[in-house]
Amino acid sequence: MLIRCGYDIGFNVEMKTAMMALLNVHPSRHHDLRSPQRLMASPDIPLYHFEDSFGNVVTRFTIPPGGLALSCDFVIEDSGEPDARAPDGLQMSVEDLPDDVIPFLLGSRYCETDRLMDVAWANFAHLEAARDRVDAIVTFVHNHIEFGYHHARPDKTAWNAYQERQGVCRDFAHLAITLCRCMNIPARYCTGYLGDIGIPPVDAPMDFSAWFDVYIDGAWYTHDARHNRPRIGRILMARGRDATDVALTTAFGPATLIRFEVHTDEVSSMS
Repeated sequence: MLIRCGYDIGFNVEMKTAMMALLNVHPSRHHDLRSPQRLMASPDIPLYHFEDSFGNVVTRFTIPPGGLALSCDFVIEDSGEPDARAPDGLQMSVEDLPDDVIPFLLGSRYCETDRLMDVAWANFAHLEAARDRVDAIVTFVHNHIEFGYHHARPDKTAWNAYQERQGVCRDFAHLAITLCRCMNIPARYCTGYLGDIGIPPVDAPMDFSAWFDVYIDGAWYTHDARHNRPRIGRILMARGRDATDVALTTAFGPATLIRFEVHTDEVSSMS
């Protein structure tokens, strides 16, 4: 299937302000691009790209006094297959995990494993298979948190979401990631495009989405606690330990968001 994705984001600033953005498709999906993915800036300013320690493409630039608009529009090919399900079997021991996977067992800024350890072991210790544990965690988080854009808060952690029982997709992801890590299942935070493809249309503005991957039996598998069902048309942009590592934009000074539009739609052709 072909999916047209993109965004139009605007900022106001009073003085020149450095900014960093993770608004590019992840390099693992570059081979699926069917049209150029060009980040356009208005006014036209220099944009510098580099790859961070998690393999994400980061863009650096300086917003001139007055403000800046960032936009992008491209077509990408997707398999149309739903998220793959992990194999059944006993959970890998920590001793057998690869070195580069170990950091995704540790607590992080939004994922306080120390505060949720007792909750995790009380609810999921009776399950032996990693897949069963993750499925149970996803269902638990899906049922525990009420979704609503008005529940969004930039400083909300997994512990806060667990206590308040309200949040947006990143809060679902943070809580599920934390509970998985508490059970010694490596988990990483993901962000990207997820349109209303293969499901009834949702009466809400399109936005970027957050989900998570877990490491089971030597590979990473995608899970989504907000939706609690395999989805199709998921386009990865960035991944890391939690939302700290994959913030869509980070301003090094005062910057006011004045426009935020995202589109993700299945199309029949490139035109």
